[in-house]
Amino acid sequence: MQGSIEFFYEEVEYRFKNLSKSAKWIKSIIQSEGFQLKHLNYILCSDTYLHDINKEYLDHDTYTDILTFNQSDDPTLIESDIYISIDRILDNSENNNEPFEKELHRVMIHGVLHLIGFNDKTPEQKMLMQKKEDTCLSLHDW
Repeated sequence: MQGSIEFFYEEVEYRFKNLSKSAKWIKSIIQSEGFQLKHLNYILCSDTYLHDINKEYLDHDTYTDILTFNQSDDPTLIESDIYISIDRILDNSENNNEPFEKELHRVMIHGVLHLIGFNDKTPEQKMLMQKKEDTCLSLHDW
């Protein structure tokens, strides 16, 4: 199964560059982890837009850089909506002295890693997640 990845924009002027290269990278990671991609939507949005979703669906009155909604009943099949705040990515990239595109890709793959079973609730899980993000980023053809 060769699934699809689509990008949508809500309340932001930013437009993604190199869609096909990034989609190929994400697909390769999903496949290398033993999963199949059905459909993945990335919704790049404003802080306000994502904050409203966070409040409405998760009852969290906080800002965040990403929310991942798993739509699949099959644990080996990736089907999800991933919301990413472009405002948070910009702040994160400045605070971490990282290029914007690299930080965006880190957060994009972070959502996928959640879908394939990685968590980040404990310090140990956070460390493992960050190592996996770094490994995935090293595979991207920048």
